[in-house]
Amino acid sequence: VSTSHLQLAAFVLGTIGWILCTVSMGIVEWRVWYVDNTTVISSGIAWVGIWKVCFISYLYVSPGYREQFCHKFSGYDSFIPHEIYAAQGLLLIAMFMGLLGLAATIFALRNVYMGVTHKTLIAPFFLVGGFFYIFAGLCVLIPVSWNFYSVTHNQSIAFPPSYYMPSSPVAQEAGAAIPVGIVAVILLLLSGTFSLSYRFPMTANTITK
Repeated sequence: VSTSHLQLAAFVLGTIGWILCTVSMGIVEWRVWYVDNTTVISSGIAWVGIWKVCFISYLYVSPGYREQFCHKFSGYDSFIPHEIYAAQGLLLIAMFMGLLGLAATIFALRNVYMGVTHKTLIAPFFLVGGFFYIFAGLCVLIPVSWNFYSVTHNQSIAFPPSYYMPSSPVAQEAGAAIPVGIVAVILLLLSGTFSLSYRFPMTANTITK
């Protein structure tokens, strides 16, 4: 137990990082667009996510939303930029990899705190969990940095007329999902590093095993 404090911290950080990764997927504010035509976009602000685009409108309201119009992206939409497609796939992979990392770490910690002395039931699972955490962190890092690059360069999106969105905003900035994703990356990479740093104590008992 005394040799696994960092791995316990890795489990806590990995859990928080995995939760933040999942939260970032659901947040629509990946990009905040400012538009000059407020006829349809009443507030002059639109939010572009990886699954849908939303804005406040007094003319068009989506079912289930109060004074808000949202249009979900389809897998057949050719206008969606590559960074959004990448975010959809990579974040799903990150969520799955992070879950596997948590499962491996939980199994290893369970054996540690139950007094299991078999090296093969502890050390390999910490290592596997660490690799899963790091892989999940990299899967989050790519779409977050790619979309942030697109925001800083004010790149446009050729929305079809049914979206009621201009192809280019007056200006845009990173939404809440970007910093949430960055924190998730940091926590997942830290948890992976802590898990990989585990060294099984070499005692007489373990040598005979």
